Amino acid sequence: MSELLARHRAVMPNWLALNYNEPIEIVSGKGNRVIDADGKSYLDFFAGILTNMIGYDVPEVRDAVERQLSTGVVHTSTVYLLRGQVELAEKIARLSGIPDAKVFFTNSGTEANETALLLATYARKTDQVLAMRQSYHGRSFGAVSVTSNRAWKNNSLSPLNVHFLHGADRHLTQFKGLSDADYIKACVDDLRHVLATSVSNDVAALIAEPIQGVGGFTMAPDGLFAAYKEVLDEQGIYLISDEVQTGWGRTGSAFFGIQNHGVTPDMITFAKGLGNGFAVGGIVARGDLMDGPHAVGLSTFGGNPISMAAANATLDYVLDHDLQANAARTGDIIIGGLRKAAERLPIVKDVRGKGLMFAVELESPAQAVRFMEETKKAGLLAGKGGLYGTAIRMAPPLTLTVEEATEGLGIIVNALEVINAEAAAQ
Repeated sequence: MSELLARHRAVMPNWLALNYNEPIEIVSGKGNRVIDADGKSYLDFFAGILTNMIGYDVPEVRDAVERQLSTGVVHTSTVYLLRGQVELAEKIARLSGIPDAKVFFTNSGTEANETALLLATYARKTDQVLAMRQSYHGRSFGAVSVTSNRAWKNNSLSPLNVHFLHGADRHLTQFKGLSDADYIKACVDDLRHVLATSVSNDVAALIAEPIQGVGGFTMAPDGLFAAYKEVLDEQGIYLISDEVQTGWGRTGSAFFGIQNHGVTPDMITFAKGLGNGFAVGGIVARGDLMDGPHAVGLSTFGGNPISMAAANATLDYVLDHDLQANAARTGDIIIGGLRKAAERLPIVKDVRGKGLMFAVELESPAQAVRFMEETKKAGLLAGKGGLYGTAIRMAPPLTLTVEEATEGLGIIVNALEVINAEAAAQ
């Protein structure tokens, strides 16, 4: 055990997960690569859990942060005017497509989701909320209550009355073999049945990830949430799209993941990649919903000048370099290559994804752990998850080059071939 790992275990909680049998300390990074304390270089296909969205040591972001630091002001709180906050809010409100949108900044996706749930339950005067099976929305009390993954739930207590829907669980027996259209119809029938049988009077909102992060990048077929919203609108139920992982062009086919479904939600929550490593989260919502609560509110650190400088620079970089198109281009190389390789690798049960957000489903959790170690050895960082711990999920920076995509694909396929051979030999 390394000296730093021993110190970590002495003072950090046991449930604070670390990747790898011998966890690494990342000490530097440039572009889409990082270097650990032993000097080993890695192509980063997990990006700090989808957070280092445009890579490392980006001059535009660094310069923006240094300009703000040079003023001597790193914090004022939201009781003063914050120019960077207003500028970023204007951009996000425009990009969201939500009419008359307003924005509130937080420090994380968890906090953003808490805010969305507060706005919805306040507006509808009910604690009843719908969420998706296999979902993950954060680690706080309210966010855990709308999380539907037993590995991430610490108790059954909840400030909300939650009912979970189908939509990303096509592996279940009753849905196997259904076309997209038939699966959507079955899910909509279930939604109507839940509203007829399981709830009492008004429901506040449905909160959903367009692609489930911790769920292993499982996703509903395009169009499901548009079909859901038709039903929700009949009863005035709000739609909250959790874009903490799917936002800012990552899917390649849309700027926000929910837009792949041809629908505009009432609220969008966001975080992670927007600050390219600096802590930022927030919610963009219809103005009437955002203005609704009567109590005074503020955010001590949300919208702080440093994070706003980083986020403005990051979002500008994404737009100026059309990184959504790059995600589509490089994602097609990787996802297409993985699907082709899967045809000859029995251990691969599924390849799924959009743009630079893709996953490989393996046969067992042990194989997922083995994959992590094999790719680490080969110089590539990945993540794992899924409802059963069998999914490898990867989301490189949106700045990934075609050459890096090809390199990463080769490492992944080689690792899968090694594991497949091991499985065959048993």
